[in-house]
Amino acid sequence: MTSSSNPSLPAEPTGFRRVAPAFVLFFLSPFVAEFLLGNISISAIAALVFLAPLYGGGALAVREIARRCGRGWATIVLLALAYGLIEEGLVIQTLFNPNYLGLHLLAEAYIPALGIGGWWTPFVLTLHTVWSISVPIAIVEALFAERRETPWLRRTGLVVAIVLLLIGGILIRVGTQRQGPFTASPLQLISATGLVVLVSILAFRFEKGGRARSGPAPSPWVVGIAAFLLGLGFMSAHAVLHGWAVVGTYAAIYAVAVVLLATWSGRAGWSPLHTLAAAGGAMLTYAVTAFPQEPVIGAKGNVDLVGNTVFALIAIALLLQAVKTERRSKT
Repeated sequence: MTSSSNPSLPAEPTGFRRVAPAFVLFFLSPFVAEFLLGNISISAIAALVFLAPLYGGGALAVREIARRCGRGWATIVLLALAYGLIEEGLVIQTLFNPNYLGLHLLAEAYIPALGIGGWWTPFVLTLHTVWSISVPIAIVEALFAERRETPWLRRTGLVVAIVLLLIGGILIRVGTQRQGPFTASPLQLISATGLVVLVSILAFRFEKGGRARSGPAPSPWVVGIAAFLLGLGFMSAHAVLHGWAVVGTYAAIYAVAVVLLATWSGRAGWSPLHTLAAAGGAMLTYAVTAFPQEPVIGAKGNVDLVGNTVFALIAIALLLQAVKTERRSKT
């Protein structure tokens, strides 16, 4: 049924307006994942173009597949986890590389039988699941609230997004090999691939929505503050704890986050503004924790601090605009 046959449906945008949400997500994902995080300095802003196919293509593929199948946030989050497994397990392979960039990421809480680091694995997979993919999707869906749950791309566009993801993965893989040659064992690669398939299948076991629980949803402010504090605790844990102590802290944070969000989102009154609040609180965690850390790529010192300030202001501006759009869509 077309919009012309049903006056109650808004006409589909044409031209660039039709793909504008996809365009924004394509670049917002790498912006949040690397620049707002503080991994890359503003002096290397050109890297955004090279990172966009991997991050942006991944975020678009996750979002479009989930929404086309009529699924909600449980599916999006699990597909985001599958993306993280692809990037860190198959492309960059930091899950298995004991000396990636000389950082010795697997040394703490090392699990010999699996060849992975007990703290690095949950840490980096959470970064991708929450911040690289889920947060940008939530922000852009709020910015384009009238098209929140509808596809932004046609079938050809979805294929292009997946192809860009593959091309981005190949380019990043080649660049990683030039920095330091390493290839995970066949068993590790097969295991990572199997996990990607398993998580992807599990993602579609969750139906959208569900029976509402008793009690009202909390204020969006409460949701946003809770997300910010949980994110801050997660990002700061390794600065004060090490080894299995930090792994235990991550497990506690996961438990609290899952219980709170599952309980609150199932209550009457939970709205897209609450979802935006959760994403916004998490996004602001990156904006804050970027300042004390040094970038891996680009200029350090004052240049980096100026860049972190600019990136934080961009994040705040996007969040304010998203809130404005959500409130306007309710009237």
